[in-house]
Amino acid sequence: MVYVTPDTTAVAPLHRAQAFWRPAAAGLAAALAGLGVAELTAAWIAPGASPVLTVGVLVIDIVPAGVKDLVIGLFGTADKIVLIVTIVLVLLLVAALAGILESRRPPFGRLLVVLIGAIALFAALSRSSASTLDAVPAVVAMGVSAIALTFLTTRLPVDHRTGHAATASAPARVPEQAPAQVPEQAPARLDGSGPDRRRFLVYTAITAGIGLLALAGAQFSAAATRAADAARALFPLPTPSVRAAAIPAGASLDVAGITPLITPNADFYRIDTALSVPRIDPTTWRLKVTGMVENEVEIDFAELLALPLEESTTTLACVSNYVGGDLIGNATWLGYPIRALLARAKPTERADMVLSTSQDGFTAGTPIEALTDGRNAILAVGMNGEPLPLEHGYPVRMVVPGLYGYVSATKWVVELKLTRFDQEQGYWTPRGWSAEGPVKLSSRIDVPRQGTSVSAGSIVVAGVAWSQQVGISAVAVQIDDGPWQAAALADAISVDTWRQWAYTWDRAVAGDHTIRVRATDAAGLVQTSATADVAPDGATGLHEISVSVSA
Repeated sequence: MVYVTPDTTAVAPLHRAQAFWRPAAAGLAAALAGLGVAELTAAWIAPGASPVLTVGVLVIDIVPAGVKDLVIGLFGTADKIVLIVTIVLVLLLVAALAGILESRRPPFGRLLVVLIGAIALFAALSRSSASTLDAVPAVVAMGVSAIALTFLTTRLPVDHRTGHAATASAPARVPEQAPAQVPEQAPARLDGSGPDRRRFLVYTAITAGIGLLALAGAQFSAAATRAADAARALFPLPTPSVRAAAIPAGASLDVAGITPLITPNADFYRIDTALSVPRIDPTTWRLKVTGMVENEVEIDFAELLALPLEESTTTLACVSNYVGGDLIGNATWLGYPIRALLARAKPTERADMVLSTSQDGFTAGTPIEALTDGRNAILAVGMNGEPLPLEHGYPVRMVVPGLYGYVSATKWVVELKLTRFDQEQGYWTPRGWSAEGPVKLSSRIDVPRQGTSVSAGSIVVAGVAWSQQVGISAVAVQIDDGPWQAAALADAISVDTWRQWAYTWDRAVAGDHTIRVRATDAAGLVQTSATADVAPDGATGLHEISVSVSA
């Protein structure tokens, strides 16, 4: 018998492409269905166990400090969005691969799905606050995705001549038949089209649609949980028993483009480990003081608001703030002195650290001296005359002047544990950061901006400088390699806030120039020119910018 090979040259490229995109589409639809149902499940029974968010937190936990710094340096406060988008893109890529594997080498596609689900399960259960229910969304994602993948890949369109699922393998060889024995019919199609293709597309669309509907339902459910936010109206901010020091009239310079003296809440930087902002019902919030104390203390939100609250204006800075960076802000806070609450608990003499814990599991180790030495270290409930914004720690957060946020500024705080530095560590310390993080003397140029072009003549150079717990006594500006020239200082609010400064550069000539700034604190310490990275305890160096002066 003679065999002939059908001429498939015209359809081969399309045939090969379909062999990949259809199984990949099946994998994507299956992953979308699993993720959507899992997110809906999390919204209903375990709001903190979203697979995407728990995996994101796991990534934050395991990445080296240098990677974290790089991401923050590149994307700033958009780092969380970048992380979530990256996780979703990786998930989609793996889902497409799982579809292709399952269509060619079952059950390896399903095994890949199970592996990804296992990672999500580990991420959910490895959190310090995890419960049994937190495992459910990851298990649901694993099960739904595997079932949907099996369903779709077994319904891939078949080659109508061979009867097999369309693949990119070599065309089948068929025996030659006598022309008289072959009934006249339409040419056979090798592209997997026809009823099989249409059914597969319908099944895939339905599966993906289920995932999208579930995701929409999860968002609706999450929005419904925000009804707890209405409880905020039940707790208006009380009148402070101690008002913040009046802001001097000369504390804010009239220079276009300079950083505002008080940072609006909406513009205040946000750096934390919470991929999803905790939404705590203030009626159920409790703060516990535990550990090395004579008396454990527990207080609820209503009790906290009934205490004599104090106002203070304090600048907060992130340790990841590079020289000249914007991860720093100044606000007027309202809260209760932490030293007063600790006095009720009566720490033992051996305690030298307070380990504060956030509702999302983050911890910070703060020297007990910084909370009891008289500085305005508070449990803050208000920010710039308003209740704390959700993303800045509502209902209660810590504000401690003089320390970087990673060792002091715990948001959504629920526990203060008296302990020792040689016994416990805060979240970032085992990840390469110093156990203690005092804010370093620094300064920044706000005007003109880096790389801008300005007109020759008189140019105003301005910005801010800070040295918490000490204060700023002088700021100097250097043009190119010329002498340091004294800048004019705005009036100071306190030693815990930044201070605006301005310098008039007279007779600026055309050309490219470098401008540097250097601050001196009230103790006479001059800001160092030695450069250091943000890790392990904050950046150092002089901020400089390049400008082009046009004639």
